Amino acid sequence: MLSSVLNSERAVKVNIAITRAFVKLRQTLETYRQLARKFAELEKRVGKHDEEIDAIIEAIRQLIALPEKPRREIGFHVQEPAPRYGSRRRA
Repeated sequence: MLSSVLNSERAVKVNIAITRAFVKLRQTLETYRQLARKFAELEKRVGKHDEEIDAIIEAIRQLIALPEKPRREIGFHVQEPAPRYGSRRRA
């Protein structure tokens, strides 16, 4: 928002870059939607009769799916080696 308010040459370039990034993102999402639609149509045509084609379609769906990012643990974690406790024998 700030880059569209400012009048400097750099702000204009940043605003254009942001707009282009959002346009590219929207195009990519639309491509995935179209691909998913085509696979759904193919699945309807083939039906559930051929297991090999179903396996291929499922593998492609897994490749299309966005990977889930691992979540970071909340809090402060200390990574220290555990102390070694020895046992002494009493005489």
